[in-house]
Amino acid sequence: MSAEAALQAIELTRRYRRVAALSGVSIAVARGEVVAVTGPSGSGKSTLLHLLGGLDRPDAGRVLIGGVDWRTLGGAARSRLRLRSCGFLPQGMSLLPQATAAENVEVPLLLGGAPRAERYDRTLRALDRVGLAEHTDKLPDQLSGGQQQRVAIARALIAEPVVVLADEPTGSLDSANAQAVTRLLIAAATERRAAVVLVTHDPAVARHADRIVTLHSGQLNGEPS
Repeated sequence: MSAEAALQAIELTRRYRRVAALSGVSIAVARGEVVAVTGPSGSGKSTLLHLLGGLDRPDAGRVLIGGVDWRTLGGAARSRLRLRSCGFLPQGMSLLPQATAAENVEVPLLLGGAPRAERYDRTLRALDRVGLAEHTDKLPDQLSGGQQQRVAIARALIAEPVVVLADEPTGSLDSANAQAVTRLLIAAATERRAAVVLVTHDPAVARHADRIVTLHSGQLNGEPS
């Protein structure tokens, strides 16, 4: 892995009972690079993201985030690395429904123990960067789908992660909003030189990436690095 690589997966295999969800998958993503992962439903895309983000453990292979091997870490250390180094954009609308936009965005900082004044300042700046400076006190159901995803992007990036893992972040949006949100995510992440792994079914979204790889039956097609 080069000095610029933020994320590396080596020969990942994950089985559920007798079914191999992933089989010998390797991929490396550099800082500031966006890689789109495409493939049919059930091909292992979400499983791959869970392994990359340390949410699951492979049956074989390893994952390095910023040079740190997930396998070497215990539970508490894994949680700290995940909080510090990984930004997540899960499927669907993932915001806390009873929390304001600002309260949703500050969650990673709150969990990381940042002082209140710092959380406030960084949250306002994060929302301003995604064009929502006037919506800090709104609840999710007072925002459009596109605005909710902008809040989720701000939350994923607020801790300045090394890696951003996005699982179908535009799946619930119309075409115009999907394109706008994708451009915003990529611009915001690459500005911070984060590596982005973007799972998508949408070819129009995938085309925004620097590189496209395809998972099929648990195996990766395309350049591994």
